[in-house]
Amino acid sequence: MSNKPNNNERTPLLNGLNGESSNGNHNHILDRGRERSAAFQFFFDSKHTPGNDSDNFVVRSLAYTWHVTKVTLLSNYVNFLLIMVPIGIAAGRLGWNSTAVFTINFFAIIPLAAVLSFATEEISLKLGETLGGLLNATFGNAVELIVSIVALRDNQIEVVQSSMLGSILSNLLLVMGMCFLFGGLRHRGSTGAGTEQTFSSAVAQTTCSLMALSSASLVIPAALYGVLDQKQTDNGDKDRSILVLSRGTAIILLVLYAMYLIFQLRTHSNLFDAESQVGEDEEPEEPTLGPIAATAVLVVVTILVAVCADYLVGSIDDLVESANISKAFIGLILIPIVGNAAEHVTAVVVALRNKMDLAMGVAIGSSIQIALGVTPFLVIVGWIIGRDMTLHFETFETVAFAVSVLVVTYTVQDGKSNYLEGAMLLGLYIIIAVAFFATPGDFLDKATDLISGSN
Repeated sequence: MSNKPNNNERTPLLNGLNGESSNGNHNHILDRGRERSAAFQFFFDSKHTPGNDSDNFVVRSLAYTWHVTKVTLLSNYVNFLLIMVPIGIAAGRLGWNSTAVFTINFFAIIPLAAVLSFATEEISLKLGETLGGLLNATFGNAVELIVSIVALRDNQIEVVQSSMLGSILSNLLLVMGMCFLFGGLRHRGSTGAGTEQTFSSAVAQTTCSLMALSSASLVIPAALYGVLDQKQTDNGDKDRSILVLSRGTAIILLVLYAMYLIFQLRTHSNLFDAESQVGEDEEPEEPTLGPIAATAVLVVVTILVAVCADYLVGSIDDLVESANISKAFIGLILIPIVGNAAEHVTAVVVALRNKMDLAMGVAIGSSIQIALGVTPFLVIVGWIIGRDMTLHFETFETVAFAVSVLVVTYTVQDGKSNYLEGAMLLGLYIIIAVAFFATPGDFLDKATDLISGSN
């Protein structure tokens, strides 16, 4: 046996000293762990914030305010762009270059749209299925509505019309195309034995019928305008005829939209149950904000969107002159990206999870809201504030919309999708985008000429 001392043996004194040292290190590690845990809770824990349960009213109020702010900031990955909001407002107030003002406020509205969607969803979770669905239908396109009202107030009717059409096309072609493409590639099956994703054909047919109706509501004013133009009718009489037709059609479309909401949310809600697909292993989602806090967030963000939209729209004229791009391209392609970025990502993610009914609900449902709800509502708003907003869109825009609705109808009527159909829809969207991008900035000025002629 070796007489070498065993390093593991300790005398009582050494044991005591080492025990104290060990306990000290252990306590130090625990303290650092608690500090890290407290810091994590304060900055990144969306469930709890230190101070929320304090007996001091001031501390509790400050803690809850920070909790609401923190939960809102952590609600979406695009919220890091919120830093653009104060920069965009400062750029507008200080009169920066129009390109800078447009670009900064463009990126500022993207996260505001995501926060608006988050706050709306938080409130709807408390209201139940029917009222929650109505709230989502009302605020689902709030950004586009706010931007359009600001543009309408500034008499930018061509931008309003293009942004409405662009929102519909981006949902029908871009979003649905990406859902079909990426979802189809993910769930394509084995080589030689490919599979297709499925969704409710009844819902698709109903919504496509409504889209065809909205397409007709644009084609008929364009046809009437063409007939009156051939007859060389006086400009004042021609414009009055288009206004009367547009306002009457808008009222009818709003009535039909209300009937659609009743059909979807009440009488035939069973047909739309698949839109709220929830996995068997997933628990129902619980709201992270109270209704009062979510409403406060909704109000604040709506005001910020209105301010940023005001500066964004105000810079469009100078941007068109300096960059030589058409207002139609700005309204048709750029502005819809602002309001729908978060919804686009959501639709693609659920399509990758093979929840195609939910993806279709986001894409087609949003298009129905714009076509039957927001657009005719803007015609009525223009009527109230003295702006001649009509459903007579530029002929090229009307044709592009009608062709898109026709292609989408043929694509979805069988209740199945694959990546080839997705590529087809994306291809059509890119063709339309290139066509409007290639259009000279001052060419599609029908709306401006119509306004000046009527005045």
